[in-house]
Amino acid sequence: MREPVQARVDLDAIRANVALLRERAGGAETMAMVKAEGYGHGLVEAARAALEGGAGWLGVARVAEALRLRAAGITVPVLVVMATRGEPFEEAVAAGVDLTAGSGWQARRLAEAAERAGRPARVHLKADTGMSRGGATMADWPATVEAALAAQAAGHLRVVGVMSHLACADEPGHPSIARQLAVFKEAVEYAEKAGVRPQVRHLSNSAATLTLPEARYDLVRPGIAIYGLTPVPQMGTFGLRPAMTLVAELAAVKRVPAGSGVSYGHTYVTERETTLGLVAAGYGDGVPRHGSSLLEVLAGGRRRRIAGRVCMDQFVIDLGDDTASPGEEVLLFGPGDHGEPTAQEWAQALGTISYEIVTRIGTRVPRVYSGARWQ
Repeated sequence: MREPVQARVDLDAIRANVALLRERAGGAETMAMVKAEGYGHGLVEAARAALEGGAGWLGVARVAEALRLRAAGITVPVLVVMATRGEPFEEAVAAGVDLTAGSGWQARRLAEAAERAGRPARVHLKADTGMSRGGATMADWPATVEAALAAQAAGHLRVVGVMSHLACADEPGHPSIARQLAVFKEAVEYAEKAGVRPQVRHLSNSAATLTLPEARYDLVRPGIAIYGLTPVPQMGTFGLRPAMTLVAELAAVKRVPAGSGVSYGHTYVTERETTLGLVAAGYGDGVPRHGSSLLEVLAGGRRRRIAGRVCMDQFVIDLGDDTASPGEEVLLFGPGDHGEPTAQEWAQALGTISYEIVTRIGTRVPRVYSGARWQ
């Protein structure tokens, strides 16, 4: 049985995007970020496509995500970029998953887990270079490095990376970029003088991979760009191809008179006799409710604006005098090949970012894959 709404994912696009990013990385290794269910595209499927495109590392946000990759038979280095107290670190260490320590207590906690697991933990030390999110500030950096080196000397931990994250790489020329690069350089130099011998130093996200050659170091960590969505919309698409197309079918079509109120609250009222189409997708599937009477979709070869409020499972479009039949396909967003909106267009209309558009697509929406391996 075909579901009335589908997220179609082009794995060849992911492979091509990774290959493009590797070229832009100029020799640095590539860690494909596949957290948040591969930015909504499917964790394992996106990971495999990224590896086929040339990525040598994978990045996730939760230990559970890393363990799913291992269970799927993926053996490349996988980094969990966050660390919270309740995570199953012992399982992660046993599975050879890389972990992040942004404080002395985190380094000690990972060492304890490693001791229980009976093998050293692979750890990346994270410095807060100015984002004020995760990682050790420069005031706490010496204690973090000291704790990690002590655990390494005891055989419970191996420091394989030094990392940070850029706050404003998607705003070229922002003064924080130069400041963060300088602080990261200082953090790396301190760690290396203290005795850390990292395999990789890394802080570049998608935007930095594409626009900041000086931030490449040994490894780049692109995320949204892997899925074909530009991290710097004001600079264009960089040749990336969106991998996801969200489609839904018309569940019903009917003629209504002028003055008909549409959907909850009657925020849309027909100005004349018209044909309405009921699209079988709603905010329960990831269509933003605040896109009511704002977002456009492609139906019958033409752009149509959502008419009235988006409901949990459905929304309405005004087809005017065009003819349509139940079961016809509506393109909500995609690469734009057929004139449909892109996820970036939806994001701009809503005052958000494309990351949110694709990651919010609900779990009841099946992912349907295409590409060389799926044909």
